Amino acid sequence: MILKAHLIDISTGRRSAILNEKDAEKIGVAPHDRVKVRCKSKVSTAIVDTSSKLVAPGQVGLCKELQEDLQVKEGDEVEVIPTPLPQSTIYIRKKMFGGKLTPEEIDAIVKDVVEYNLSDLEISAFLLSELFHGMDMSEIESLTKSMVKYGEIIDFGRPVYDKHSIGGVPGNKVSLLIVPIVAAAGLLIPKTSSKAITSPSGTADTMSVLANVELTAEELKEVALKVGGCIAWGGTLNLAPADDIFIRVEHPLRIDPEPQLIASIMAKKLATSVKHLVIDIPTGKGAKVETMEHARELAAKFIELGNRLGINVKCGITYGGQPVGHAVGPALEAREALEALMGGGPMSLVEKSTALAGLLLEMGGVVAKGFGKEKAMEILRSGKALQKMREIIEAQGGDPNVKPEDIPVGDRKHVVTAPCDGYITQVDNKTIVDIARAAGAPADKGAGVLLHAKVGYKVKKGDVLMEIYAERSTKLQDAVSILSQRNPIVVEGMLLQTLPEY
Repeated sequence: MILKAHLIDISTGRRSAILNEKDAEKIGVAPHDRVKVRCKSKVSTAIVDTSSKLVAPGQVGLCKELQEDLQVKEGDEVEVIPTPLPQSTIYIRKKMFGGKLTPEEIDAIVKDVVEYNLSDLEISAFLLSELFHGMDMSEIESLTKSMVKYGEIIDFGRPVYDKHSIGGVPGNKVSLLIVPIVAAAGLLIPKTSSKAITSPSGTADTMSVLANVELTAEELKEVALKVGGCIAWGGTLNLAPADDIFIRVEHPLRIDPEPQLIASIMAKKLATSVKHLVIDIPTGKGAKVETMEHARELAAKFIELGNRLGINVKCGITYGGQPVGHAVGPALEAREALEALMGGGPMSLVEKSTALAGLLLEMGGVVAKGFGKEKAMEILRSGKALQKMREIIEAQGGDPNVKPEDIPVGDRKHVVTAPCDGYITQVDNKTIVDIARAAGAPADKGAGVLLHAKVGYKVKKGDVLMEIYAERSTKLQDAVSILSQRNPIVVEGMLLQTLPEY
């Protein structure tokens, strides 16, 4: 059917074609069906939506993504052709019922994801199948390789080192210390990071407060080779592009299936030619991984997959029972990272960062095994890491002279105080995350939570336990509403209970 293009000023994250209900009926398609949309020599697959009012009969509404694909103008003639379900939907159904997928079947799914032949509903079915049925290592290997196959591969021409966290613990801004420490030691560390999926701030969100993280592949290579390291968002690099689509679908579901998590991390590292990789696995109550047993099992999977892909992997199982440092949220975390680079900062942040950086220094032969942490601490305390971070910030278009106090945070604030004298016995990761996200993080860079007390601290009644920051009053109200229902910080006296109770 030949229709007139009607340009709609909306970005849907997928290729959407909106048909008038009468035209949809004529060509025999319904919402979520697929059509080929052709304009002159350009063609793209789109998912159908229908409307009786948004587009008139004889028109097809095109979202921004389709407009860019087709280079179409308002009123241009376009051909809309119904297309059958892709074969990959059969493979997704197979996984939904617990079947094992072959490399060819996984490749077909990933190819259709990248080519936008699958709807968000079908992609979410695949992700949920991974969540509920899992994948064996052969499937994860195939998924990783297929994700790399349909994107860019960057060759730096020299050994590449990297560190990546599986996430799940608020305040985990350690990469902003690790990258400059490792780069200052002479190793190449072009760090690519995702934006937050379930947390209040991913590494890319925090770094974006200090510098541009949306680099092209050419810019990333140029920056990394010039100063020895960088911290960039993977979403603009076209590295394993299927992963960015998977992440977009995961985000509203608030899920991160383990097979997808493993493949996602390793695909991005394979695409950036990483040869030596440290994986941070935070473990503890409220983290993604709550037990040491699960942490060891996950570490074994990363190490095995690394062996299959030719990547030397070491895993650091770290304490994840409460936030890293005191700051949670992009701007607050950027402030805290700078403070640590300048010789201050909380000890938990410094200890974790130097321990993980030390593993990379040992893998790179900078120091002998067992001396990495000491060397990392020396680089940090000497100011060399701060100088290197300033070089990275400048190379990525930021202000190299930025100070922690220069970084603005939300001007709406709520203060939480101790209800009694006692000791902090628990800081609930999940509640801290929910409060920070409700306050607006990570979208609102100045939103988040600043902890003044953590587990083991002695406090007096009225002492400040935490502050909630927001950029909008409505968001602050949302955060305080969660606070009224759940207790993120537990204060207990030495007397825990009296028996018999009255």
